[in-house]
Order: sequence, then structure tokens, then C-alpha cells
Amino acid sequence: MSKTKPSREYLIALKKRYAQASKKERTAILDEFVKTSGYHRKHATALLLGKRVHRLHPAQRPRAKVYTEEDRRALFKLLDLFDYISSKRLRVAMNDSLPRLRRQGFLRVSPAGYQHLRVISPSTIDRIRAMQREPGQRRKGFTKPGSLLKHQIPIRTFAEWDEATPGFVEMDLVDHSGGSNSGDFAYTLNVTDVRTGWTEMRAVPNKAQVHVFAALTLVRQRLPVPLKGVDSDNGSEFIHDQLLRYCEQEHITFTRGRVGRKNDNPFVEQKTWSVVRRLVGYRRYEAKRHVDLLNRLYHAYSLYHNFFLPVVKLQEKKRIGSRVQRVFDEPATPYTRLLTSPDVSEADKRKLRATYAKLDVVQLKSEIDELSAKLLSLRIR
Repeated sequence: MSKTKPSREYLIALKKRYAQASKKERTAILDEFVKTSGYHRKHATALLLGKRVHRLHPAQRPRAKVYTEEDRRALFKLLDLFDYISSKRLRVAMNDSLPRLRRQGFLRVSPAGYQHLRVISPSTIDRIRAMQREPGQRRKGFTKPGSLLKHQIPIRTFAEWDEATPGFVEMDLVDHSGGSNSGDFAYTLNVTDVRTGWTEMRAVPNKAQVHVFAALTLVRQRLPVPLKGVDSDNGSEFIHDQLLRYCEQEHITFTRGRVGRKNDNPFVEQKTWSVVRRLVGYRRYEAKRHVDLLNRLYHAYSLYHNFFLPVVKLQEKKRIGSRVQRVFDEPATPYTRLLTSPDVSEADKRKLRATYAKLDVVQLKSEIDELSAKLLSLRIR
């Protein structure tokens, strides 16, 4: 006999009849109700007497707890190590680093806890993170991430701009004025590879062309692949004869965004907000010791960011009615993206692997925290 759960309206009407019926009539009503619903006689009686709540759906019982307090503590230790990145990016970082961190003794968990960390999903990580307040981000600065636009006005072109090939970069200058434009103050040259997200930063004492050009040539030496193209905004620190002649001599494609269109450089604009501002904040830096300390911090953070922090790249945008749905690729570190790129030479890949083998993410994070604390402790007018 199939069981058909009665509707709420039917049960309310039946309860009224049952309450007013004689003993013989109650027996007949109960018999019919048991046959119709398939309920046990005692449960049916309790429903008709109002002693139990009628549920149309099965009771939702909470699942057994899988992840323990040990797992939560280990997860937040990993979050701190990887700069509180998103759960999807953290999952990839854990895949790459868990065995190494356990061997080093940084991750001290039981075998069961280690197995939990190996299989925990990004959605479960999100639920655990929601239970505890995380360090708040500093306020957003003057530059925010832009939407994905790429209409360039070429100045000189020796090769077609190719976003699918590593070596084409966007660059931007981030001010450290502290909200006051009076006098000289430091800037950060931020350079981001469009294809891989590889980011290099260099602090300069001011935005004079000579300092910015010297910083760019130094950044070029630190890039893991040959520089093929640079793209900038229309600032005078970039649009000048010296840089143009340099690009002509070195056969580097030089392009600039449209006047008044900051979103023409979305990749570096995003890193300006999520890396530079988040790392050093919005204070005023102006003395030589400030610039020197910034560059020490940037050197350590570039290794940390490029080799250990997975990033995502926007693949496409779909408009569904009034909503825009963004589709991202799978998270991967800039280092991994370079190793999997067919456009990177084997010699460059060998150098990258050799550098990665010498790095220790725990030591790098400790160095970054120490330099950040020194930067915050500086007396700044």
C-alpha cells in the first residue's frame, strides 16, 4: 500500500470531525485515516489529537560533524600564512604546499586532521571562516579594480599585442602621498604580466622620469620571461622620449590607454588595489629610508605572491537580463601558469624551478610580517 501524506487542510478538517465524534465514529475515522495515509495507528491518533506536528517533508536532521576544532585551528593558521585569500584560491595553495609544510613542522596536526585538510572543499572552508571574524581589510584607496577592457592606442608596434603570451605587461604608478600632494613623496611602480598575473613592484622617491625609467629597467631584469610589450596610462612619467626610444631600441611594443579611461589597464589596476594598497596602506612615505624599506618589502612579497598565492583570471562576461555573470578560470599561481605555458622556454622554466626549490613560504611570510611591522612603526609626518 502506497503512503499518501494528507494535506494540511484535510488534516484540520479531520481533526474537527474527530473531536466531535463518538467513540464508534472515532474508530471509523481513525481506520480510514490510517489506510489513506499509511501512518502507524498511534502516530495517526496523536496527529488527530493535536499531540504531534504534521510535517509534509521529512525532518531535517543535522549531518554528523566531520571537521573538528583541530581542523579549524589548522585552517586559520593556513589562512594567515596565505594572506587570507579566497577559499577557492586557498584550496589550490593547500594542494601545492601541504606536504611541504607538514615536513617542515609548520603544520602540526594528527593524521586524521591532515587528511581532512587534504579533502576539505572551498564551500566548507567558507562555512568555517564565517564562524570567526577575520582581520578586516584596510579601506579602499584611490584606485579600484577596473572591468575587463582592452582597447589600446598604439604608439609604436614591433609585434602585435598578445595577451595570451607571457611577457606583455601593464604598468601603473601608485602614489604614497598620505592624502596630501604637497612636497615630494614616494611612488610605487607596479608592473603586472597580463597572461600570468606575475607582479613586480619598485618604490621610487618621486615620479620624475629618471627614477621611474630606472625602476622599470630593474623590474625588467627581475621578470621571469623576456619583456615583449608594455602598456601604460597617459602620465608624463611614462609618455616621454627616453622610454619611447628605449622600447624602439629593444624592440618592445609600447602602447598606452585612452585619455581619461583608467579601466583600459584593468590587470595592473586590480593589483594596485589588492597588492600595493593592501600591503603598505595609504600612509605618506617620503624619506629615503621609507623607499629602501618599501623595496625590501616588495622584494620579499613578490616572491611570496608570484610563487605561492594562486590567482584567478576573468575569462568572459555574460549578460543575463540585468545581471552580469563573470566566468573565471581555475586558480593557479603565476609560477604554475608560467610552467604550463608553451610560450615559455625550457631554460626559463628551469630557472623558475630552481628558484622555487630554494624558497620557504613560512620564512617569506615571517619576513614580510617583520618588514610590514617596521614600516608601520616609522615616524611619518
